[in-house]
Amino acid sequence: MSLNIGDTAPDFTSTDQNGQPIKLSDYRGKKVVLYFYPKDNTPGCTAQACSLRDNYADLRSAGYEVLGVSVDDQKSHQKFISKYELPFTLVADTDMQVAEAYGVWKEKSMYGRTYMGTVRTTFLIDENGIIMDIISKIDTKNHSAQILP
Repeated sequence: MSLNIGDTAPDFTSTDQNGQPIKLSDYRGKKVVLYFYPKDNTPGCTAQACSLRDNYADLRSAGYEVLGVSVDDQKSHQKFISKYELPFTLVADTDMQVAEAYGVWKEKSMYGRTYMGTVRTTFLIDENGIIMDIISKIDTKNHSAQILP
């Protein structure tokens, strides 16, 4: 499935880092930065999360809620949040349902080996649940600058 700007963002129900249920529809009325990343505590994913953390006040001032999504479990997310003092919610998509709904669970390759994994992608969703932008070429160290005008 391929999503495009102007499409309705697929709603989902999953759990956050604390095991609490989380649904995209809970954020209606707010703009959402929904960012998909491969794995907690890896260099690129850490740089991306820290860029969002360091500019979190500006993102909130612009009206955004930030939700990070990876296939890591709640315990991994808790450690990641604690280690880097992340102020936003991480979704534990252990069954890949959210990644698949957004079309970011794809075949990847590294060192000549192919495997399934999350393709780093950010969706900017408006207050009505409509996709305003899709960022697929992520600058992990400066990701917030790709989001904020």
